[in-house]
Amino acid sequence: MISRQYVSQVRLKVEEIAGFDRYPFCLPAVRHLSTLPLHPKVTFLVGENGSGKSTLLEAIAVAFGFNPEGGTKNFGFNTRASHSELHQYLRLVKGVKQPLDGFFLRAESFFNLATEIERLDQGALGPPVINSYGGKSLHEQSHGESFWSLVMHRFGGNGFYILDEPEAALSPQRQLALLSRIHQLANENSQFIIATHSPILMAYPDADVFHCSDAGLKRVHYEDTEHFQIMHDFVTNPQRMLDILLSS
Repeated sequence: MISRQYVSQVRLKVEEIAGFDRYPFCLPAVRHLSTLPLHPKVTFLVGENGSGKSTLLEAIAVAFGFNPEGGTKNFGFNTRASHSELHQYLRLVKGVKQPLDGFFLRAESFFNLATEIERLDQGALGPPVINSYGGKSLHEQSHGESFWSLVMHRFGGNGFYILDEPEAALSPQRQLALLSRIHQLANENSQFIIATHSPILMAYPDADVFHCSDAGLKRVHYEDTEHFQIMHDFVTNPQRMLDILLSS
């Protein structure tokens, strides 16, 4: 049966990899990867720092055609070539539908993206690029406000969106608002892949959560994630957690 979602699976071309003892193939998210099935609406990648989830997410974005530093397929800037070769070893299983929109949001290089938008608008003959991002320079807003302008103005639905730690600049209240925005876009035929540490975001009910550990990627229930359990224990009894943490 032909899938109608934009990307249904991510497959690692294991037969083309010479060995798994070097970067990025030694990362847990890659070393044990064969096929990663994607949810039609939202797929979360969670896990500890260094597990390889962001490296895998970046490789998926590049394999799809996005600029490694973020943006749409139309962005071609290169501030520093820091992405791995992993995208060359991924096969994306696509459906019959093509997205009308798409974006790769990479928190750590969002400043570079904002700078590129300003460069493109200098002396531009057509409508300013920044109009698609709310009309106000992303550099003239706080980090959180510029993220929010992107999500609210640039994301138009019927899209394929890859987000790497979008909560990095957002308050808990804005994370809740982002959850609502993701739901709105998902109901407008959009598909998301999100790497996150936020227990607020990963609570989205119509999603698959994959936890990355030394054993690789495994689908888990939201309540079984360390993120939920630690936050739950802390909020339920903060004094007890503080006593344990500060006892030494």
